[in-house]
Amino acid sequence: MNTSVMELSEEQRLFKDSVEKYLEKRYSFEQRGRYAACADGWSRAAWAQFADMGLLAFQLPEAHGGFAAGPLDTMSVLEAFGRALVLEPFLSTVVLGAGCIELAGRAEQQAALLPRIAQGDLLLAFAHTEAHARYDLAEVRCGAVSDEAGWTIEGEKFLVLDGAGADMLIVSAHIEGEGIALFLVDPREPGVRVTSYLTQDGHRAANIQLSGARVAKENRLDGCLDVKAVIEDVTDRAIVALCAEAVGIMSRMLDLTVEYLGTRQQFGTKIGSFQVLRHRAVDMLVALDQARSMTLGALAALAQGRPEERRKMASAAKAQVGKSARFVGQSAIQLHGGIGVTMEYMIGHCFLRSTAIEMLFGDTEYHLSRISDLGGLVCAADHGGMPDA
Repeated sequence: MNTSVMELSEEQRLFKDSVEKYLEKRYSFEQRGRYAACADGWSRAAWAQFADMGLLAFQLPEAHGGFAAGPLDTMSVLEAFGRALVLEPFLSTVVLGAGCIELAGRAEQQAALLPRIAQGDLLLAFAHTEAHARYDLAEVRCGAVSDEAGWTIEGEKFLVLDGAGADMLIVSAHIEGEGIALFLVDPREPGVRVTSYLTQDGHRAANIQLSGARVAKENRLDGCLDVKAVIEDVTDRAIVALCAEAVGIMSRMLDLTVEYLGTRQQFGTKIGSFQVLRHRAVDMLVALDQARSMTLGALAALAQGRPEERRKMASAAKAQVGKSARFVGQSAIQLHGGIGVTMEYMIGHCFLRSTAIEMLFGDTEYHLSRISDLGGLVCAADHGGMPDA
């Protein structure tokens, strides 16, 4: 079932089709299971293929080998990743890691690192979240102290996505008298301890303990003055990327459910003929299209570059996607019956991933509150003033 309402150019359509065909052929549910069993929890061969296809470069700046993709291309790729339940560290490396380097790195750091990301040669993890902070991006207790030789970092980071497999960590730390700063940290250095674990959705994360971890002076990302704004920006990028992935997951759950309704028989007839079940499938479609529309709006807001509008739309998309994903996922499980909760069937894995996405970078309740704190999505001043109710 194709529910996409995007108006793509011929070139964009060919790009979208090539990504979908590759994943359909090389990233089946069974193949994904084999990738998950690898030492990294994902496939380095698939990652190299993503690089060859330009998927690791399409969001990067053109000056550093990227394509500076627009909202529709971004939606196409991430939605396709969601439909296939891709395990590779795209979010941690290309969205979060490359985003930090692009926005906070000096020109020489950008030139040295961004092309390596595009080529698939550098894996990054953004070590920012701390256990006490919940969703407060400004709450950083990890500290950095300078001396003649460089920096010493002390602290602990929590739920670092793909942290165990990263070639380099981007660590946020507080500097007395300056505020938050970002550092490039080699996870193999003395003083850095990485504790890896499997998350409920089959992905990998890590806790990072830094005890006297040494960082060279040149490995501070100090190409901008407002690091807090950079962290907010890359986090919003990650939120919208997760929303696009979740749309793909919901699309896959809807397709699997419609297929199941058309084949499963009860009382001698296909259950897809039961009107109440057909109505539920239509409700799932409506919820999916609502999530897709809000995500496209958030992608457009990212492209416009206005921070307040970006924050509002990212939160609006995350809240709608959280609501839609819960309804679509629960409906898919219910309509499948017992088979829907088995790990041998894709629906259960889709539901686990969509549930994890709902919690990452703020749950639905948090983002509804954030929208309210930002003044809501529509202000009276935006429409020349409106009378009080």
